[in-house]
Amino acid sequence: MNPCSEVSSKYNMLVLNRKQISVQNEKSTEGPLRPKQEAKSKFAIKIITRGAVIRLAVLTVLLAMFCLCGYFTMVKMPGKSYAGPLPPLTDTQGLLRDELVRDVEKLTGEIGERNIFCYRNLTAAADFIEGSLVEAGYRPSRQNYQVEGKTCANIEVEITGTKHSEDIVVIGAHYDSVYGSPGANDNGSAVAAVIALASRFSGKTPAATLRFAFFVNEEPPFYHTDRMGSMVYAKSCRAKNENIIAMLSLETIGYYCDRPNSQKYPFPFNLVYPSTGNFIGFVSDLSSRKLLHKVIVSFRKHCKFPSQGGAIPKIVPGIAWSDHWSFWQQGYPAIMVTDTALFRYPYYHSPEDTSDKINYGYLARVVAGLELVIVELASL
Repeated sequence: MNPCSEVSSKYNMLVLNRKQISVQNEKSTEGPLRPKQEAKSKFAIKIITRGAVIRLAVLTVLLAMFCLCGYFTMVKMPGKSYAGPLPPLTDTQGLLRDELVRDVEKLTGEIGERNIFCYRNLTAAADFIEGSLVEAGYRPSRQNYQVEGKTCANIEVEITGTKHSEDIVVIGAHYDSVYGSPGANDNGSAVAAVIALASRFSGKTPAATLRFAFFVNEEPPFYHTDRMGSMVYAKSCRAKNENIIAMLSLETIGYYCDRPNSQKYPFPFNLVYPSTGNFIGFVSDLSSRKLLHKVIVSFRKHCKFPSQGGAIPKIVPGIAWSDHWSFWQQGYPAIMVTDTALFRYPYYHSPEDTSDKINYGYLARVVAGLELVIVELASL
């Protein structure tokens, strides 16, 4: 063999071997995916499978159905809320407004802060309420009980029903104020309203028994305890096996504002309720939904004033924040009537909760509407 040809042949073989090695190295570099890369690749494939798309669509439909069910169960109310300019006060409503002004100023201006820590004022408020009821033609009764060595009293008057005396409708409000506050809106506005309502039913003959009650010790430290006045009262009713068919708790009902964004709500309720705080609210838990619907239908039928309602689980903040809670605890249907308190009222539980903050014209319209609601509840 030619020596030159032999050398050339060996050189070609060496070049070929190097190319093969290079190709093998490139393949090994691009070889099997590392574990993390393989997992990512599989995950990327899975999320775009037909099964995943179907599951996502089903979840979306279920979520939409849940939201719709919640809306129609809890938020959607029968009847239509009044909208538009408010009609002028009638002569009767004007007189009612003057009564409300007089009584709120008596409770908050003359008597002032009233609670167990201002015990003299608390008893003065009880005496004022009792005197107002006597003046209206009633013989009020007191339910006394002891708190920290002091006598506290719930006050009530009753009109016995002529046809269904065993069925009882209770209209109530707490008359104490939180520590450090004169309590004009919370809850002087509601106390004045219940006094006014009681006076308008004096001498009437309802089919069902009608009671007007004033509860002590709703505010802390007695709130949601056995020493809360309405709890003492509701327990007593249950012990006597009384048939309370409806309880309306009037709570902080005097502040209204036509300014946009004056109404605040926690999420998600801020998505479905108005952002202007010029309406009266009717609130219940799910168990009292039937009563709530009955009341708000009646109010909307008789009263040209904006109204909103909700049958909301009691675990939601604000839903159980008054005396209706005590009646729920005893298995009675009850609702709260409110201007929504701290969700609207900037002076809630403060020294600035004074009588000048109340819109008495709006309050008079609400109370006049409630009077007609009570007529239907008691089937006069």
